[in-house]
Amino acid sequence: MVPQWFIEEKRDGREHSEADLRAWVQGIADGTLPNYQIAAWLMAVYLRGMTEAETAVLTDAMMRSGDCLAFDLPRPTADKHSTGGIGDKISLPLAPLCAALGLAVPMISGRGLGITGGTLDKLESIPGFDVRLGIPEFRRIVADVGCCMIGQTDTLAPADRRLYALRDVTGTVPSIPLITASIMSKKLAEGAQTLVFDVKFGRGAFMKTQADARRLAESLLSTGRRLGRTCRALLTDMNRPLGRTIGNALEVRESLDVLAGKGPQDVRALTVALAAQMATAAGRFPTEEAAEAAACAALDNGSAMAAFRAMCAAQKGRLDEGLPQAAVCAEVPAPREGFVADVDAEALGRAALALGAGRTAVDASIDHAAGLDRLLQVGEHVKAGQPLCLLCAATPAQIDAVRASVQGAFRLSDAPPPVSPLIAEKL
Repeated sequence: MVPQWFIEEKRDGREHSEADLRAWVQGIADGTLPNYQIAAWLMAVYLRGMTEAETAVLTDAMMRSGDCLAFDLPRPTADKHSTGGIGDKISLPLAPLCAALGLAVPMISGRGLGITGGTLDKLESIPGFDVRLGIPEFRRIVADVGCCMIGQTDTLAPADRRLYALRDVTGTVPSIPLITASIMSKKLAEGAQTLVFDVKFGRGAFMKTQADARRLAESLLSTGRRLGRTCRALLTDMNRPLGRTIGNALEVRESLDVLAGKGPQDVRALTVALAAQMATAAGRFPTEEAAEAAACAALDNGSAMAAFRAMCAAQKGRLDEGLPQAAVCAEVPAPREGFVADVDAEALGRAALALGAGRTAVDASIDHAAGLDRLLQVGEHVKAGQPLCLLCAATPAQIDAVRASVQGAFRLSDAPPPVSPLIAEKL
């Protein structure tokens, strides 16, 4: 494989051979290929695309650039991947819920960047919670508890780490084949045999339209199935925030509410729906209806909460010490009476970032207590002066800076609005 010929091949719209693609990924992983050649190839892929077969080979080669886990357990392995969105805390109640349903969930998660939150940051709101476990400890907790949630290790899909960094600075992030290979290489390496994808679309998501979300979901499903996994996908609406909280500790609290059989209806419903997809695809239940009934029971009878507490204790979390509390909180009043007709998820995500709940650089610090709480949802009625939400931050100045934009993110109407379904499609 001659690097410049390989780049020219994709530049001209031709298909790579499997041998050349695997050699190319090996060069990325071992450092023999320079960044400028990798960057040129990334742009060629962005402009010309890849076939389903090429995407599957690229994914498999990236997965095999590091350690590949396998579990020999009496319960089937399954995991979920979300493309991220405002208020998306589903992984926190979902993993222990699935453990309570008899699945093993080896979940490797990420951190937030920009306006979308990260599962690892949310978990680290819990005092002492360790997401930096080694693979042996990860395996042990999955086997003993049924679920474990950690960050990507240095030895899992190392080729993806280098490609991801270069995509971020070369304008090639919005490429379906590259997104697919990045997501799938890590998920396949963690060892789950069943994968369910929550692909989000709308203002508060990476994919802005349902059609684009469907294209990504179809690519993820095709690649996973080509590589021997059982896969399903949901397309979910992220034009509005998910739940009533945005921010790390706030979202942990809401997740605990869901695990206690309470919490916002939309968060509970999506958690149950994804658990049912995972459990039926993995063979634990014959129908989605049976799996959903079992999932609701596990939330209501405490078994899902018990699994979360067991995982938390195994990962050194001290849940009983409580969660961080913001130094300053202030209500955002409704400017008039009416029904909440729309809530701009992107605008609220930007506000949460400004309040300190997010980061603009990978190594930046965050305020785990900051964010937005008690969000009104579409369809709810409010009187003039009553709170649309509660802002939480370290200083009054941070709150003053976003108050007007947050108020403007809520559109009110005189009549109850139509409410679009949260789950738009099942694939």
